[in-house]
Amino acid sequence: MTKTRIAVAGAGIIGRAHIDVLRHSPTCALSAIVDPSPAAQVLAEQMGVPLFASLAELIAADRPDAVVLATPNALHVPQALACLDAGLPVLVEKPIAPTVAEAETLVRCAEASGIPVLIGHHRAHSPIMAKAREVIASGQLGRLVGVMGSAAFYKPDQYFAEGPWRCEPGGGPILINLIHEVHNLRMLCGEIAAVQAFSSNAVRGFAVEDTVVINLRFASGALGTFFLSDTAACARSWEQTSQENKAYPSHEDEDCYILTGTNGSLSVPTMRLKTYPRPEDRSWWKPFDVGTVGMVRDDPLKHQMAHFARVVRGEEAPLVSARDGLNNLRVTEAIVEAAARGCAVALA
Repeated sequence: MTKTRIAVAGAGIIGRAHIDVLRHSPTCALSAIVDPSPAAQVLAEQMGVPLFASLAELIAADRPDAVVLATPNALHVPQALACLDAGLPVLVEKPIAPTVAEAETLVRCAEASGIPVLIGHHRAHSPIMAKAREVIASGQLGRLVGVMGSAAFYKPDQYFAEGPWRCEPGGGPILINLIHEVHNLRMLCGEIAAVQAFSSNAVRGFAVEDTVVINLRFASGALGTFFLSDTAACARSWEQTSQENKAYPSHEDEDCYILTGTNGSLSVPTMRLKTYPRPEDRSWWKPFDVGTVGMVRDDPLKHQMAHFARVVRGEEAPLVSARDGLNNLRVTEAIVEAAARGCAVALA
């Protein structure tokens, strides 16, 4: 089988993660790296692939089958449009764009062109998420009542020194981190109809938030709360609990989501399940049946890249489309607006 040749634009943290996945993929091959930085030259030499300073140079000299865009948020739309103009399928790292208006432009162009665009909400490819969705769909929890979630962690100073754009509007945890959680929440609980929020930059003092608390109302009537902070020394985040990214230490006793329904609750990612055995036992005076849902832990970036290759070959449609990415961004913009205005913002 001829491997699908994929170029990666952006040799930062996530770009290197994609490059590592491609290096070990049985169906894909890294064809080139696109990045003007000196560090990228060293990486390209290590990987044994050519380096280009721009997408235009790549397309002119060594056209791949597809491109992964792991560049700063502000570059996502112009670079994705350049790929579409060249007829190249593209995997755009989240968020799809810095603003809804820019994302709408990309969605219109992508849908008009018919060229596949996959948005890098890689947790959509997580076996843990798949199992959690299966439990909810099975009815074991009863009617979904709500969700309590968190993404609390401490980003070191080096993270901001290496990417000064992360200290500016558009580079904070709402767009970089919460947008992952928004997609997870939509997968687990359905569409988000309204949000309320408070945000703070009191700890770091950057021009962008470092801590946010959010209330959510889902179209189903379920409610949710979410705590987000990149300056909280805490282990209740997906990276520190899921064991999917080995770069992070793992805390097996922690969860970052608790989904609760009229018949029980599921904690994710420990997958601890508490349910009442019979409808007539549903009372806080009665004990739960307690267990753990069996599931497999595996790297979702690996599954995402394998899926992207099938999308490029025309075998599958994108699991997370450009329009999905737009809908996630609408929620994050609503959260920013709600925090700024001090009121609820409706999305539907």
